[in-house]
Order: sequence, then structure tokens, then C-alpha cells
Amino acid sequence: MDFLSSVTDRLAALPGVLAVSLGGSRAQGTHRPDSDWDLSVYYRGTFEPQHLRDIGWPGEVSELGGWGGGIYNGGAWLRIDDRPVDVHYRDLDVIDRVLDEARDGRFQIEPLLFHLAGIPTYLLLAELAVNQVLHGSLSRPAYPPALRANAPDVWWRNAELVFGYARDGHAKHGRVAQSTGLAVTAASQAAHAILAARGEWVTNEKTLLTRAGLREVDQLLVGPDPVAAVDQVRELCESTLAAAR
Repeated sequence: MDFLSSVTDRLAALPGVLAVSLGGSRAQGTHRPDSDWDLSVYYRGTFEPQHLRDIGWPGEVSELGGWGGGIYNGGAWLRIDDRPVDVHYRDLDVIDRVLDEARDGRFQIEPLLFHLAGIPTYLLLAELAVNQVLHGSLSRPAYPPALRANAPDVWWRNAELVFGYARDGHAKHGRVAQSTGLAVTAASQAAHAILAARGEWVTNEKTLLTRAGLREVDQLLVGPDPVAAVDQVRELCESTLAAAR
């Protein structure tokens, strides 16, 4: 039995697990030889992380809510057969709620470590849409029209505010580090707006600027004038969003 099939069978046998999926670069065929294996276990009602610990794979297994308590409600960083494996807990009751909200055009943005713009709650739906189901049955939602209509405005409103503070609160005073950090955050928010306007799912920020057509941000932010840099990045984001609508 190959590696993925073996790990899937062990995860699928855990009490409460209804489905297992493969995500990340390996699900999309863009992985490198050293890429992690990203797996999600889907449950409804309850799941006990201790059952995952009891398998005996080396690594760290969090409690439910151990990764902040939001939609990213916990998981594990494991080493299995000398391969890095991430396991994510996915609550189907939460997914049902998020789907209902998205169909009404509603969502929340939650902070998550390593994500500049935070993550939208509809990331759970994006995973269902692009991940590979390895065990069980999962829905594959289309991008809700109401979400596509509303999400770009929400993201762009946030980006405009952050661009404004990057320019007037920091760049004008020569605080390059802060103005650059805020400009990149705003560009990431704008990228979410652009992809939402296109009706394209987003599962993480790794290729967010590239997919949104904003890779030029890299060059714009290395100029000598921090105020001009913020203005140029904002103009690029605004024009790209306008073209996406």
C-alpha cells in the first residue's frame, strides 16, 4: 500500500471521521519533492484529538480550538515515514453555517499566523472546491453569486483604509518599515477582492498576489520614496480590481 493510501486509512478509521481530503500543492499538482502533505479530517458533532495521538506518529497534535478557535480550529504537525504531514480538523456543522452565510454574501475575516490579510471564513468552502477527496463524500460548492457580488467591496474597503494609514500615518514620516508592511497587507486584501470579483476560490496567501495579477508590487515597494511607493501599489490594486469586475 502506498504512503497516501496508508495514512488515509488510518485517519479515516478514527472515531467520528466521516471524510478525509488532500489539500495544498499536492492536491493541485504544483508541489515540489519536499512539499508537505496537507490532509483534512471532516467530522460532525465531535472529534477527539487524543485518538489521533494514540496512533503514535511523532509530532504535535493540538486540541480542538488549539489554533485560535476560529474556522482553523486545530490540527497536527506530524512526521510520518520521514515525510512532513499536516492534519487539519474540519467541522461539518461549521461548514454548513459558513456555506449558508456565503450564499447570502456574508463572511468574516479571521486572523491567522503567517497570513497578512487574515483568512475569510469561506476558505472552508474553497478547500471543498479544490481539494481531492480521499475517503467519504464531501460537497463541492460553486462560488456563490451573492458572495462574488459582496466580498470584493468588503476586501477593498479594508484595503483602502490600510493604504491610507500606510501613506499618511507612516510613509509621510519616513517610517519605511511600517509603511511597507501595511502596503503589503493592503495589497493582499486587494488581491482577495480581485479574486472574489472573478469568483475564484482562495485557500492560502502563498500565490495570492501572483494569481491576482499584482506581482509588480515587489518592484514598486523598493523605490526610494515611501509615499510614492504606497500610492503606486494602491493605484495598481485599484486598476486591477476594476478590470476584474
